[in-house]
Amino acid sequence: MGSGASKNTEEDDDGSNGGGGQLYVSLKMENSKVEGELTPHVYGSLPLIGSWDPSKALPMQRESASMSEISFVVPPDHETLDFKFLLKPKHRNTPCIVEEGQNRLLTGGSLQGDARLALFRLEGDVIVEFRVFINADRVSPFDLATSWRAYRENLQPSTVRGIPDVSINPDPKSVECPLESLELDLAHYEVPAPTPSANSYLVYAADNAENPRSLSASGSFINDSPKNAAQNSSEDSGVTVDGSPSAKEMKVIVPDSSDIYSASGEAESKSVGTLSPFQQKDGQKGLFVDRGVGSPRLVKSLSASSFLVDTKQTKNSMPAAAGAVAAAAVADQMLGPKEDRHLAIVLVGLPARGKTFTAAKLTRYLRWLGHDTKHFNVGKYRRLKHGVNMSADFFRADNPEGVEARTEVAALAMEDMIAWMQEGGQVGIFDATNSTRVRRNMLMKMAEGKCKIIFLETLCNDERIIERNIRLKIQQSPDYSEEMDFEAGVRDFRDRLANYERVYEPVEEGSYIKMIDMVSGNGGQIQVNNISGYLPGRIVFFLVNTHLTPRPILLTRHGESMDNVRGRIGGDSVISESGKLYAKKLASFVEKRLKSEKAATIWTSTLQRTNLTASSIVGFPKVQWRALDEINAGVCDGMTYEEVKKNMPEEYESRKKDKLRYRYPRGESYLDVIQRLEPVIIELERQRAPVVVISHQAVLRALYAYFADRPLKEIPQIEMPLHTIIEIQMGVSGVQEKRYKLMD
Repeated sequence: MGSGASKNTEEDDDGSNGGGGQLYVSLKMENSKVEGELTPHVYGSLPLIGSWDPSKALPMQRESASMSEISFVVPPDHETLDFKFLLKPKHRNTPCIVEEGQNRLLTGGSLQGDARLALFRLEGDVIVEFRVFINADRVSPFDLATSWRAYRENLQPSTVRGIPDVSINPDPKSVECPLESLELDLAHYEVPAPTPSANSYLVYAADNAENPRSLSASGSFINDSPKNAAQNSSEDSGVTVDGSPSAKEMKVIVPDSSDIYSASGEAESKSVGTLSPFQQKDGQKGLFVDRGVGSPRLVKSLSASSFLVDTKQTKNSMPAAAGAVAAAAVADQMLGPKEDRHLAIVLVGLPARGKTFTAAKLTRYLRWLGHDTKHFNVGKYRRLKHGVNMSADFFRADNPEGVEARTEVAALAMEDMIAWMQEGGQVGIFDATNSTRVRRNMLMKMAEGKCKIIFLETLCNDERIIERNIRLKIQQSPDYSEEMDFEAGVRDFRDRLANYERVYEPVEEGSYIKMIDMVSGNGGQIQVNNISGYLPGRIVFFLVNTHLTPRPILLTRHGESMDNVRGRIGGDSVISESGKLYAKKLASFVEKRLKSEKAATIWTSTLQRTNLTASSIVGFPKVQWRALDEINAGVCDGMTYEEVKKNMPEEYESRKKDKLRYRYPRGESYLDVIQRLEPVIIELERQRAPVVVISHQAVLRALYAYFADRPLKEIPQIEMPLHTIIEIQMGVSGVQEKRYKLMD
């Protein structure tokens, strides 16, 4: 991890778990008597500077009239730091004065020997003493990434050496070419995005929820949308909408926990991978193991000639995922109760509290991680069955017809969700007010023995946010699409809200998560009760870090690199002349677009082509993430695809068949990239200021798929052209997209 190489072995820490963290070291020297002609410096071993040449020593910054300081980050695999202090004359061409005594050794965050004084022998054998202060603290990559604000007053390049998982203000070589300003308005460079996703324009979030099939079956609702056409087509082809094999194509064993240890004579497979049937021989069904995805435990009976396959398990009984997600899913499904294999997140809360927005974000996050997730919005069921012209009286608790109608559509939505889970769905998001114990008890009874319910209650006491949400509701909700008088719609909605408030009962039963004043992003509380398991834990972690603060996220690939010109995979080459030109244009774009955004940050990978692209951007802190490095091509790194096809034809064909799950030998798959990008997604969700992400094609495809809610199977084919900026605008209206092409 302390080198600039682009290859990472699978065993390397990718920074996503923060194991051990980085060692943040601060060195200070103090002497009030020494004149300013002598400036304190430090030199020593890696990762500080890697040279004992005094001419290459790093200067310490003046903190006060008598105190000088330097700070840097030591990666986890550099536990011992060997260094010394020295004094350099400012204006005289005389030798440096190195401190007396042995080298200083910083091991595991502790200094060996007496660390309090540094002695220097000047001309005439005059001894000068400096007081030394050394502090070393372990910090996680997230703490380090957010600590850039401490550097706002001094935007000098960092003195960090080596490549930790996350570092601040890296110091790449500057790109030498004339500054290319963007003389035209930014709108001149805007280009249309590819086929717009459901979230790429202003749309009511509930409209993106699952279409009610129970109403469709009864003839009350007919849907011939392209999405359903794709679903119908996928059923015939044996491939699901998200690109994972269907039940006809992939079946895996997920035995009951009671059966795991009771069977005698079981043999356990040590292989990991996606299980797929291949050509049957002698009437036996065989399975081959693809190394792309972690698989559940396989059980083979010694008395049988073939692997046992649980025919009751249907499509997507495992997430289309790798790494921790796949491993945790195996553990949860094997060791937990049957109903825990399916999870229902049931929203609870008054209208205009952000329930549907939260449901949509959570659905998008879980789908991106590889979990088969669907959003069921009861309001959509109600509008399809009873129409959109329902006044506030329909929502009164003392209106028996209204209560019966609303209970009916809630039951229909729950039945649809459970039926979908029985077919293999993993996580259902049930979006409704569910504001009374009677309603919630009905849902729990329906789910008994079929899925685990976790209530997610959203509470908001900020009148400004509630008022904003009410007005957005009138603007976007189909309930008020035929209301010509905006203020009349606001009054009706307030009456509807008052009807709910009269009977509202906070959640106190079962497993629940309460989000209290969390939507503003300025604190709040989150309470959990009876929450356990990997997936519920990930959901809580995600919810803690989400908010509604509007801000742009700019995604762009690095400028064209020399390996791009040569058509080579991976590598760590510099940028071409065209890439240098783009670096200057990008700096001009960022200056114009974010000129009023004082808290914006620039994120890059650790590879030099992204750092060189960012080098011309000034005035903003820069953060390097190793998680943003390009997909690791393993043994294929540095090859062209033609060379792979010629020398490794089997690998070439395997990748061609399934780019999502294909893993380069000793490298990564797209699913691996998604797993290491999860901390980046969480941090992007947590940020309240703009972020510019300069990264690589495979990485940006995965990030873009998250924001655009694109199916996993589409990620390897997403268009991500060079020299183009994708602006993702996040806020209360969902996710919107713009694209700017600065040059061909």
